[in-house]
Amino acid sequence: MKVFCNGQEQELTPGAWVTDCLNTLGLDPLSVVVECDGKILTREEYASHELQDGSVLELIRFVGGG
Repeated sequence: MKVFCNGQEQELTPGAWVTDCLNTLGLDPLSVVVECDGKILTREEYASHELQDGSVLELIRFVGGG
């Protein structure tokens, strides 16, 4: 199935969760805020929110620096 992460198409297996998508992208769930189809998810929802074909994800990643 196809989902869109920050405007980029990603191919995932049907039934994938948000955590599966983050793992595919090599992102640490603790450093990312996820909005899926207009709803901001809690970190607890990442493992239980099943993605649908055509889901739109906006990922915001926190990085430190100075």
